[in-house]
Order: sequence, then structure tokens, then C-alpha cells
Amino acid sequence: MDLPRIQFATASDGVRIAYAVTGEGPPLVYMQAWVSHLELEWQNEESRRFLERLARGHQLIRYDGRGTGLSDREVTDVGLETHISDLEAVVEHLQLPPFTLFAASLRSPAAIVYAAEHPERLAKLILYASFCEGPSEQERAVSRAIIDLIRAEWGVGARTTMGFVHPDADPEHQRTSLYYLRQSSSGDIAARIMEEANFGDSVCAYVPRIQTPTLVLHRRDDNAVRLRAGRQVASLLPNARFHVLEGDHHLPFSGNSDAVLDAIDEFLGLAPATAEEKPPRTRTPGVAPVTILFTDIEGSTSLTQRLGDAKAQQLVRAHDEIVRQALHSHDGDEVKHTGDGIMASFSSVSGALEAAIATQRALARHNLDHPDDQVRVRIGLNMGEPVREQEDLFGQAVQLARRICDRAAPGQILASNVVRELVAGKGFLFSDQGETELRGFEDPVRLYEVRWEE
Repeated sequence: MDLPRIQFATASDGVRIAYAVTGEGPPLVYMQAWVSHLELEWQNEESRRFLERLARGHQLIRYDGRGTGLSDREVTDVGLETHISDLEAVVEHLQLPPFTLFAASLRSPAAIVYAAEHPERLAKLILYASFCEGPSEQERAVSRAIIDLIRAEWGVGARTTMGFVHPDADPEHQRTSLYYLRQSSSGDIAARIMEEANFGDSVCAYVPRIQTPTLVLHRRDDNAVRLRAGRQVASLLPNARFHVLEGDHHLPFSGNSDAVLDAIDEFLGLAPATAEEKPPRTRTPGVAPVTILFTDIEGSTSLTQRLGDAKAQQLVRAHDEIVRQALHSHDGDEVKHTGDGIMASFSSVSGALEAAIATQRALARHNLDHPDDQVRVRIGLNMGEPVREQEDLFGQAVQLARRICDRAAPGQILASNVVRELVAGKGFLFSDQGETELRGFEDPVRLYEVRWEE
């Protein structure tokens, strides 16, 4: 799709609000998570991919809130009521029929109040990473420190937010994200928007008044808005569907965005997207650091000898199905099938570990259900900068991941020290296995077992 035409609506206080319309069908209005820029958002491949899919079967309407993007920048108020006023300006300018409202993160309080006050205008409501009251007492000091840093030095403050919003961003992603934030708003406006949302009045009293069918989406390990906040909103809604997504990325278009979009499609009654309607991921393993995962089926050669070709291949297919489901759920890319296992890459270290754990747990369930046809698999993980050639990955980072997998016992997950260090504090449990001599590597390598049994 070409860059959508930018148009303007005027809020009740005279502020000009920039908006863009994409696609055809029932209207879906998207309230951005924080600060935004309609043109830059469309030029970014990751967010554009998300928006193009979101516009499938809908007339997608996006707008820049006052003080951000292409809307009027010189404003004095960016509080809750002004967020509602900006939304109303666009909706009334376009004379929309009952529409679906999709609000993310810091815009969710305004969406909650709007939905409670104007039930006749909404067909459905989607809340992502939502909350109805400010952070807990323990989190307030951190929130205040981040807001003060953003106000004092926007560049440093924007970089600090990346640790909460996209904890595994590679250097190129960080560079483009920070450029986007700085172009979207001043530090003062960004700080004031965050301050109003985190320290403004609670809107929880509005939530039970919302009768509109509502989908509440939240990623399980979101560090910017904790899962309990989304659960609180869902528990207060009389007509809600609460969907917990795996992962720790805060923005809906980052991480496994297909899981977000699949849930939205189902809620809105759209047919599942085809492979052609799910554009390929734009990241390029080998350019930025990636986490490499290998699986290896125990005794694959003896399986064939013992069970015969057909039966052994049936077990390989069971392995393949379980691993590929874990890759799909945790944003992994299958690089190749090795005959008795799968090699995959991940842009997120957490995603790779979650996929490895999900694989072993699914295999354990399979083995309980099929005691005579058990599939026992070893898994190895390493993180580095491999070389990419013709859709394959090569180099020392890959070789080390392969050797770590070979060292693992059936049913075990082993990881290198760099993997362990990059997810420190994220809840994964490791057991130090000491330094190990690995074939082809001159120096011993310290390995860690990843605990996965519940």
C-alpha cells in the first residue's frame, strides 16, 4: 500500500488533529499507545506490516494525538479529556457509524471513559496492555524517575523506556525506535502524557458501565504495564474476553504480532489470515545478533532400525509439529530441518528460551499420552552474529549452538553463558553445569541447564 493521505480534523478547542484512513470495510479506529507519527509509522516495516494486516477487512483510521506527530504540537493540555476530545474530533469529522475502537497502553484510560460515556457509538472495543489506575506503590518511584528523565533529557529518557518496551531490541531496532520517538514528540509532551496516564485519576469506576463487547489483550511478561493491570480491567468488564499472550514486548506490533492480530481477527469475526495475508517477517538473521536453537531427537538412527521407516517417521513428524508450534507462538524462524531435528533463529533471547521450554513441556505431555511412542529431544541454545547465505546461517555462533545441543541429555535444555546473562532478572531458572570441553572449540565453554519442569 502507498503512504495514506494525511488529513485533518479540528477538536472542540481548535487543535488540529492529523489522521489517515487505510483499507475498506467497517471502521476500526486505532488509538496509539503513547506518542506517534503517522508518516514515520508507515515507513517502518515492522509497524507497517502490523497496520496493513489490521486493515484487512476494515477501514483503519489512525490519528496522531495532540502534541505528537503531524497534529498541532504547541498545546498546553494533554490530559485525559483532551485524548477523548481528539478521538471525538476524528470520529465526528468522518461521521462514522458505530465503530470498533482499538486502544493501546497509555490511551486505554481515555478509551475506557469514552466507551462508558458513548455506548451508542461503539460496535466493539479492543484494549491492549490496558489499565484503569496508576502503578502500584512499589512501581510509582520507578515511573516518576522515568518521567523526570524524559522531561530532563528526551534522548536518554527514550532510550531508558526501551528496556521496558522492547527488552531484546538489537542496535538497529533501538536506533530506528529512538529516532521515531524523538521525531514524534518533544520530551516535555511525552513526559506529560505518561505522567497524566500514570498519576491521573483512576477510571476504574467507568469500567463496569461498559456494555460493549470487549477484547482485553495483554502479554504475560509485559514490564511496562503488568499483566495484573489488564486482568483487573477484564475482571471489571461485564462483557469481556480476556486473552493472555506470551512474550514481554509492550507494543502490539513488536514480538509475535501475528498472535495479537489473530486474536483480533477472531474477536471481530474475520476468517483466519492466509499465508499470503501474513507478510513475511522483515528481520534478517545474521545482520543483527540472533539466538540460535537446535533440537535433536534421541537415537533417531536406532528408532528407524527398531520401528521401521514409517513408524520412525511418524515420531519425527510429531517432533516437527511440536517444535514448529513453539516457534510460531514465540516468534521464531525455522532455518532448516536437519533430519533428526530443527535449527531455528530468534531475534529475542527470551522468545528462544520460551520456545525451548514450551517444546519440552509439549513433548512431556506427548510422551505421557503415548508411552510406547515416546519422543525424547535434546535442545541447545547460543546467541551471536552468524553469517547468512541463501536462507541458511553459518559461523561460530551456529557451531557452538550445535555442540551445546549435542552435549545436552534427552529432555534437557542447555544454554551458553551469554544466553543466561541476557535474560537476567526475567524469571528463567538456570543451573550451572560448569565448564565443558566442546569439539572444535579450543577453550572450555560454561554451560547452564534451563529448568523447564513445572
